[in-house]
Amino acid sequence: MRDTVFTKYHIELGAKMAPFAGFNMPVEYSGIIDEHINVREKVGVFDVSHMGEFWVKGANALAFLQYVTTNDVSALIPGKIQYSCLPNGRGGIVDDLLVYCIDDRTYLLVVNAGNMQKDWDHLVSHAGKFGLRPGKDLYDASSEIALLAVQGPKAIETVQKITEETIGDIPYYSFRKANVAGIENAILSITGYTGAGGCEIYIANEDAPKLWNAVFEAGKEFGIKPAGLGARDTLRLEMGFCLYGNDITDETSPLEAGLGWIVKFKDGKDFIDRENLIKQKAEGIKRKLIRFDMIDRGIPRQHYEICSRNGEKIGEVTSGTMSPSRKVGIGMGYVNIEYSKPETEIFVKIRERLLKAGVK
Repeated sequence: MRDTVFTKYHIELGAKMAPFAGFNMPVEYSGIIDEHINVREKVGVFDVSHMGEFWVKGANALAFLQYVTTNDVSALIPGKIQYSCLPNGRGGIVDDLLVYCIDDRTYLLVVNAGNMQKDWDHLVSHAGKFGLRPGKDLYDASSEIALLAVQGPKAIETVQKITEETIGDIPYYSFRKANVAGIENAILSITGYTGAGGCEIYIANEDAPKLWNAVFEAGKEFGIKPAGLGARDTLRLEMGFCLYGNDITDETSPLEAGLGWIVKFKDGKDFIDRENLIKQKAEGIKRKLIRFDMIDRGIPRQHYEICSRNGEKIGEVTSGTMSPSRKVGIGMGYVNIEYSKPETEIFVKIRERLLKAGVK
């Protein structure tokens, strides 16, 4: 099990640690609900250094990425970021990821920690078609980069205190290189996985202590707190953001997952699974990922059955929790397409009882 460069700080702060994607990660510090609310109302800091980072460089970088991802990478300009996915050639998803455009020959891919090796192997298997050399044009920098996500309505004010460059005007899904806490050429981006606003800061491992101390000192007046993976999960679930391994997998298509907006069938973009997905779009999907709120009191959990009023199984919960902000059970899951429209009545089987819920 691997540590991140910030692990010692988590342990010093008394975090509850647990294995996650091969890393020793903080699940919670002061409690999931407290950390969740603090991010929604103030500012919280997540160590997400376990994420993977791959550089793609060279004259054929764009052509390669157009082939291995579903979104239109050619639409990116330097300083912009794109959410996308890697289709697996069987109609499913290898991983979802972010694509950062540094320039027209240089891109940074940010992938999920649990899929790093799988993603790398998948990309390497196609690199030769485009003359990309693993270790050179395609380079795994995951072990060299530290990453903090500073999230919440006071996050930008916090980070602004430790950089001279104005950052409040950075658009959503954009980034800049900036001097942050005296660290030159940090990548400061605005994507977020919490829906609470904020930014992400990518730095070299050796600069991690400087960044950690500066962020927490800057955020003192705003009530800054560290936050763990537990709050990260409840925050993303309130927003309906997919989690790989739960809501999207090698067995789910991006169209079923409601990710058709990142699948671009533009002329000349001959990506993996293009024909499969064109056919699926034409024929229509048979199931769809939904978000739902519990109407009856209960907490949905992964793998719970979703049923019709008469108890017929129509789907399965992929993610679920009690919303700390709204105090109601919330979840996501795949259901037969006829039950996917907003406000449709569905039932979640919890301890052999059918509890009413409503599609959002």
